Amino acid sequence: MSILGIACGAITVFTYLVYARVILSWFPANPTGPFGQISRIIYQVTDPVLLPIRRALPLVGPLDLSPIVVVIGLSILQRIVCP
Repeated sequence: MSILGIACGAITVFTYLVYARVILSWFPANPTGPFGQISRIIYQVTDPVLLPIRRALPLVGPLDLSPIVVVIGLSILQRIVCP
């Protein structure tokens, strides 16, 4: 497996993690339970990318548009990097 293949796989996995974070935000989880632990891990992995974008975007009421921006950016990056 080449470096390019690993990068493409990482982009795909991160995109799925962003989708999972969006879905998890709709359902509150018990922080001490196993579902809460999975949720915490997903938040810790995606926060370094989502938080700076969230700070840069203007407020749109209660909606968080940063996952949409990240998924679009990852899609563009994947089209450039992956064959």
